[in-house]
Amino acid sequence: MMQLYTFPETFGLRNVSPFCLKVEMALAYLGVEYEIVEEKDPRKSPKGKLPYIKVDGSVIPDSEIILEYLDGAHAGKLYGHLTDEEYSRGYAFTRLSEDHLYWLMVASRWLDDDWFRNVVDQFFDFVPWPIRTFASKAARKGVARTLDLHGLGRHNIPEQKEFVRRDLEALNRALSSRDFIAGDRLTAFDFAVAGLLAGIYDQQPPTWINPIAQEYPDLQAYAERVQEAVGVFARH
Repeated sequence: MMQLYTFPETFGLRNVSPFCLKVEMALAYLGVEYEIVEEKDPRKSPKGKLPYIKVDGSVIPDSEIILEYLDGAHAGKLYGHLTDEEYSRGYAFTRLSEDHLYWLMVASRWLDDDWFRNVVDQFFDFVPWPIRTFASKAARKGVARTLDLHGLGRHNIPEQKEFVRRDLEALNRALSSRDFIAGDRLTAFDFAVAGLLAGIYDQQPPTWINPIAQEYPDLQAYAERVQEAVGVFARH
């Protein structure tokens, strides 16, 4: 049986990573039997991040590579049936979600001094207390460096909030006349977009992103629609 390596429950989410959730949604959509293996320390994974899968003696890392593998193994059922317009539209909004909005969510968790206490208490709960503070501060420094290189970490919170609002507004307009992100049918791109949105709406306690997201109830309804369609949910 295929094994899917993901993070354990954190911040009120059954899976704290939208990338792990995306893969689980794809597996459920394809009807693949799989076993979830919880991994607290992503440094043990092939690329130092989660998710990855083990199947037929092989290890396949990275959510995008995993979905490409699944698409090939299941006769193009994830991407092969899409029109050029559906593929291009879905790919573009996936990039907006995973390469921009996702990092703003990360910033809201890791760079906010008050909220970071939740990261220390929940994300690093496997680390003994004498070194937990040191380990979490070192990890936070690494995340801050990554966000700085990305560019988003160089902006203050009011500026980051405006970026969040623009991203959500773009998604909201894209979904104003259709049920799914690429068109009128569920596609693998919905697993990326809705998986991220579900993590924003359902994480506990909420970060500063949540009040902005609440301004877009149609996006929350979309995230619920996709989760219900595959029977996989971000929340516990």
